[in-house]
Amino acid sequence: MPRAAALAGRGRGAPGPSMSTRFLLLFVAAIGAHGTVVGTNPPSAPLTATRIAKLPVEQQPAWRAYLARSDALRHIDQQTLANERSASSAKDQVLLSPAESRVAARRMLRHPLDWYATDEARRAADNVVTFQTPAGGWGKNFDPTDHPRRPGEAYSHDNNSRYLVAEDNDRPANLDWSYIGTFDNDATTTELRFLGRVAARADAARGTEWRRAFRRGLEYIYAAQFPNGGWPQVFPLDGGYHDGVTFNDDAMTNVLVLLRDVAAGAPEFAWLGDADRQRAATAGERGRQCLLRCQVVVRGALTGWPQQADPLTLKPASARNYEMPALSSGETAGIVAYLMSLPHPSAEVIAAIEGAVHWLRATAMSDVAWRTAADGRGRTLVRAPGKGPLWPRYLEIGTNRALFGDRDKTIHDRLDEISAERRNGYAWYGDAPKRVLDEYPQWARAHHAR
Repeated sequence: MPRAAALAGRGRGAPGPSMSTRFLLLFVAAIGAHGTVVGTNPPSAPLTATRIAKLPVEQQPAWRAYLARSDALRHIDQQTLANERSASSAKDQVLLSPAESRVAARRMLRHPLDWYATDEARRAADNVVTFQTPAGGWGKNFDPTDHPRRPGEAYSHDNNSRYLVAEDNDRPANLDWSYIGTFDNDATTTELRFLGRVAARADAARGTEWRRAFRRGLEYIYAAQFPNGGWPQVFPLDGGYHDGVTFNDDAMTNVLVLLRDVAAGAPEFAWLGDADRQRAATAGERGRQCLLRCQVVVRGALTGWPQQADPLTLKPASARNYEMPALSSGETAGIVAYLMSLPHPSAEVIAAIEGAVHWLRATAMSDVAWRTAADGRGRTLVRAPGKGPLWPRYLEIGTNRALFGDRDKTIHDRLDEISAERRNGYAWYGDAPKRVLDEYPQWARAHHAR
């Protein structure tokens, strides 16, 4: 069903089953009485010259230019580090886990505002600048405020999976190179916000380097934006699922929120000029239109968003071996929160919010908890009267059945069928949508949504 037809219905589908029936169906699907391998996760198609050559002729020049830009910046990233290491033996920085990395990144933005004018903040900002990649972004899973980068030190740690096997969906195109610039795990957007806050509290002379680094970071964002408005997880491109339009961990949403604030002249960006704000607004609008096009339509109704979408078709795409094309409750919640933050939402944005809220309400699970089972099975979904709501991380498009993946690429409809390592090492359920559902009624009253 075309998106225009779905918009005509304002995101509303046919009446669904009752709340108790929905809960029973979802609970049975989640812990299931008849689970089986329901599919094999396919690899995502990277953005290549071959794929671009199959596009309509008028679209090809912009995509070819994008790919050439990515290739050129990747070469600069690689050559710069190689040149440094030919004269240096600096050790890599301390690796943080993804969770630790996000804590460290968010800590950068949780200080009292007066702190960003202190010498401590300025030393941290100087350190952040040293870890900016030659292409203009930042890596993930380390603390860039901890120390200044030494010549030859990696801009980011080795991002290659420890579980790589033959034909792995996460296998890099070049085993000798690990990508560095990324929007994943709050990278790049966090460093830019931090630099903006410090620069806003410094005079023109003292803040020159921070402002220059910030502008380079904005240029990186603009360079990374696809011709269709989306952003990949990694830039310069690294192949595989990293090339997809990425909502996972709020990667693209974080970029859109940053551009929204730059365009609005938020206090930490007030030192930017009108031309900077207009450019951010234009890039943000292009990104927003791409985001809306990625919303999945099921039987004429707007629903949620996937974690990744193919860069050319914008259809849901896979990521790692255990992350299949599906609707994603957590990423949908982050997108809805962003859309509800827009001061003057268009009719299309309102329809997208309403459709997603309707879908999130329909897939909520009550009286359950995601916890470690007492019988030694590890983390699982258990009956817990009064608890919830919770949502499966992945829901099958069209049925809303909970899906679970494993490192061997098998897709299951029962959590207890996947390996203990994946069952206990991944957030298969979450409550992120609860906050946006709680805020939706007030937003709806303010914007006359139905």
